[in-house]
Amino acid sequence: MPREINPSAEADATQPTELTRAAAPAPPCTLVIFGATGDLTKRLLVPSLCHLRSAGLLLDRFTVLGVGRAPMTDEQFRARLDDDVRNLASAKVAPEDWEWLLSRCHYLAGAFDDSRTFEALALRLEKIAAAHGTGGNVLFYLAIPAHSFANVVARLGQVRLLEEAPGRWRRVIIEKPFGADLPSAQALNRDILQVLSEEQTYRIDHYLGKETVQNIMVLRFANGLFEPLWNRDHIDHVQITVAETLGVEHRGAFYDETGALRDMMPNHLFQLFTLTAMEAPICFAADAVRSEKAKVLQSVHHFSADEVRRNAVRAQYTGGAVDASAMAAYRDAPAVAPESTTETFVALKLAIDNWRWAGVPFYLRTGKALARRRSEVLIRFKQAPFAIFRDTPVEALRPNDLILKIQPEEGVVLRFDAKVPGPSIRAEGVEMRFNYRDHFAATPSTGYETLLYDAMIGDAMLFQRADNIEGGWRVVQPVLDAWERNPSDGLAFYPAGSEGPKEADALIERDGRRWRPLSDGPKLLK
Repeated sequence: MPREINPSAEADATQPTELTRAAAPAPPCTLVIFGATGDLTKRLLVPSLCHLRSAGLLLDRFTVLGVGRAPMTDEQFRARLDDDVRNLASAKVAPEDWEWLLSRCHYLAGAFDDSRTFEALALRLEKIAAAHGTGGNVLFYLAIPAHSFANVVARLGQVRLLEEAPGRWRRVIIEKPFGADLPSAQALNRDILQVLSEEQTYRIDHYLGKETVQNIMVLRFANGLFEPLWNRDHIDHVQITVAETLGVEHRGAFYDETGALRDMMPNHLFQLFTLTAMEAPICFAADAVRSEKAKVLQSVHHFSADEVRRNAVRAQYTGGAVDASAMAAYRDAPAVAPESTTETFVALKLAIDNWRWAGVPFYLRTGKALARRRSEVLIRFKQAPFAIFRDTPVEALRPNDLILKIQPEEGVVLRFDAKVPGPSIRAEGVEMRFNYRDHFAATPSTGYETLLYDAMIGDAMLFQRADNIEGGWRVVQPVLDAWERNPSDGLAFYPAGSEGPKEADALIERDGRRWRPLSDGPKLLK
């Protein structure tokens, strides 16, 4: 009997989930993982499948077929997977669920650019369908480098593995990055949609697997308290922050070709941005939600070259200390060019040209090697008039904030003013807090469970449509173009372990506003 598998120290191992909700089990199917020996599979995908099994959402007629370059038998693959998951899994796995899943894992060795691999895959899937009763349903997961996406999809099409029939579906999950700019994203969409239909294509952003991200829609549209205030009449501005304490670590070669803007802004931050700013969908069907998100991106004011200089900040970390541990400068990281101009921090000021948000700025920032790890959305409401307090000791009312906390804490904080007890009128800022882990039972989760389950049942609401992908790149393309024309012009620097560059402070302070400090997190949601 396999032992309990422990989570890694740095992972979000106990995210609250709704896996125990009254949901029908996923239909029988085979999950084919291209890149089955990689980190994503052993750290996240396999533990997620075990959690789905534990929640009763995977039936016995479910199998996994790993595809990789390393030559292995099924038994060798299971032994390697058992060892890897035991040591590296990002969340706990119950022994009985792990034993159940491991017995259903198969393996096929082959190169992704070799047609013989896909011919062998077609034969293997036929045998698995007959042996396990999967009904011919297949979910392909491309956990492979982005440059192989179009080739693998094309080869799957050549051997007719993507053809659907009555009662039999075929779907493909594609990991990020989906393109490196607008032209490459458009080209990738064209290549893929020549073979797949949009309904078969599931472009994944694991950020949407987080419960608090999904809760943004529930908070807004299920509560009459918030939605009437969610507009330019009541909201002063919005801040969206995704801050990391880690540097580039071992990803120097990838990161130096990518940078913070490409790596984080069109996907993670724009997911938070569109969910915060979208109009109410007519229902929570996939296309209804994704259409409203697309409208937000279509409404974003597009930068001119002068506006890029004014509304976009890029910076790179120098040597410093994070959590009392020394961190070398980005340029000293392995596989990073000594004179690199790649940004590790980016801040943008965006405007949405529509009725709801006219005149309300959205400030977005993300960076590595910062003072504290934090992902959140801050809604700053407009100040109340001071007139009735003119004869009291109250010099200034504190702002009213609604803070949607995503990680490492998950919850909601509402800040407002209250009278301090005593004979005089004196106000003080107070907080009301909702913490997920205090109200809902925490179950082991990687954040991929909901996404995998939704792909199996054919619900694409949490996946990106082609126009969503291209809309995000369209917003940042003027910034990419400006920075590529002048690689070192305007590049700022900030010490590792700091709040970020002073230029980012200037971006928001020139409007009479300030970023919420990263360093005040411990006071909230204890």
